[in-house]
Amino acid sequence: MASTVPAFTLHHLNMAASACLRTMNLFPKTLHFLSYRQISLFNSEVIPIHRSYVHLRKPYMKYSSTSTAPNDQPAADKANNGEGEQLKSEASPREKELLLEKEKLLEDVKNLNDKYKRALADNENIRTRMRREINDAKQYGIQGFVKDLVEVADVLGKATESVPKEALNSGSSHLKSLFEGLQMTEAQLLSVFKRHGVAQVNPIGEKFNPNLHEALFEQVDESKEPGTVGTVTKVGYKLHDRVVRPAMVGVVKAK
Repeated sequence: MASTVPAFTLHHLNMAASACLRTMNLFPKTLHFLSYRQISLFNSEVIPIHRSYVHLRKPYMKYSSTSTAPNDQPAADKANNGEGEQLKSEASPREKELLLEKEKLLEDVKNLNDKYKRALADNENIRTRMRREINDAKQYGIQGFVKDLVEVADVLGKATESVPKEALNSGSSHLKSLFEGLQMTEAQLLSVFKRHGVAQVNPIGEKFNPNLHEALFEQVDESKEPGTVGTVTKVGYKLHDRVVRPAMVGVVKAK
């Protein structure tokens, strides 16, 4: 005789089977969700995390077990330096080659910078020297011409000194006109000298200066101090601050 199952029992078994099937369908989705989310046990905070690990963060802790507090910063720096040295030691041959090339390039840059600064200094020195030479050329370019022209001034001076005053007072108009013409020529020549920076050096009664004077002889003169210029046989000339010709003088000597 076959056994019979009550209808209500079959109904409940069907409901239980359907519930199990729904639970099995939701389980993979639940695992997938949990692999990307972290559910805090304290405030139900949902935080995205990587599926390869689960990291539980406690809201009441400022630093995790792997983080470093500010007081431990020197120790962390030492650890980082040690890790850097270890990475450097474990660098591949290609990385070592690149590091050596970098150091070489830095050294080249340093050398080029030094050469550049030296070149700038040399150029500045050249410009300064060229400016000084140009100024010297402008000021002393006529030195040779002046040295020859002062001989003409000497001749004019000798010509005016050689005319006796008695002959000028005798009433000869031609001689007087010639003398005045020589004086005017000499004065005009000295004016041209002055305009171009040429000055006479007539050191009568001054202290003897070997840079400006040339001693030809010594003389005894009680009215003047020893070592001073007693006689000037030929005046000297200067072009600006450079001696064109020293004055030819006689120096007073001591008794």
